[in-house]
Amino acid sequence: MKKIGFLSFGHWATSPYSQTRSASDVLLQSIDLAVAAEELGADGAFFRVHHFARQLASPFPLLAAVGAKTSTIEIGTGVIDMRYENPLYMAEDAGAADLIARGRLQLGISRGSGEQVIEGWRYFGYAPGEGETHVDLARRHTEVFYDLLRGEGFAQPNPRPMFPNPPGLLRVEPHSEGLRDRIWWGSGSDATAIWAAGMGMNLQCSTLKNDESGCPLHVQQAEQIRAYRQAWKEAGHKREPRVSVSRSIFALVNDQDRMYFGRDRQSTDTVGLLEDSIRTIFGRNYAAEPDVLVEQLARDEAIAEADTLLLTVPNQLGVEYCAHVIESILTHVAPGLGWR
Repeated sequence: MKKIGFLSFGHWATSPYSQTRSASDVLLQSIDLAVAAEELGADGAFFRVHHFARQLASPFPLLAAVGAKTSTIEIGTGVIDMRYENPLYMAEDAGAADLIARGRLQLGISRGSGEQVIEGWRYFGYAPGEGETHVDLARRHTEVFYDLLRGEGFAQPNPRPMFPNPPGLLRVEPHSEGLRDRIWWGSGSDATAIWAAGMGMNLQCSTLKNDESGCPLHVQQAEQIRAYRQAWKEAGHKREPRVSVSRSIFALVNDQDRMYFGRDRQSTDTVGLLEDSIRTIFGRNYAAEPDVLVEQLARDEAIAEADTLLLTVPNQLGVEYCAHVIESILTHVAPGLGWR
């Protein structure tokens, strides 16, 4: 059995072929798609976060709205760029959104991905300290945020407060018990997966990874997941970790599917440079008739290692078509793989 959800990048464009022509369109349709996915029996509604782009950005208003409109589906991100975040304010927002969702938040966080602007986090008021890199900045913010989620007091109370205080040091409110166990680190390398395991965070693997061996993406990610699980075991954490992988998978069951994605039948992994220096491998699209997909996906080693699969959806094609993409996998593919 696997949990199966969707991951939306939340694009919008003024193209006449786009069903999402404004930020309002994307936000409202994201809520509608989460509701539709829940009704179809999907397990998760996840959203990307990209700043300075015509894509979803500030996640917590959306997560709270989805939480209020749904009742069972997990709600998350993939991923929040921690270089841009105030950890204390984020802990407040995350606690509130999780309480609205009644404990269904699954927050994916990370260093982030390629930038629309140069060092965009500086415009948000954050910069690496002396001797730090932007990677260090992300990890510093992460460590503060993750520690705050323990719910322990740290702030000295005012002796003459506006409202009565509980005894002792004060914590960030609202606090949502259990949220700390539902934080995921989006990892693009073996080393960061091992670091996340040491921290006690769950693991998110996307369709992009540092090319560390020259093997296909799914093989490299399977090795990454196994290294993560071993590091988790060595760290001595008490609970079982969760691992997700993202894939672009399209079951070709009608003419519309074949028109949109039939050309991806021959898709393969591609290799390129990220930030002009990091050799990366980007995963193939899976697009085929359901019986062929079952055979292809059964050979994806990373999916086999993970407990959660996130289907990337073409959000600009609208809620109805994206719901169809999800339903096609749940109905025509998942049973053949023993996922349902």
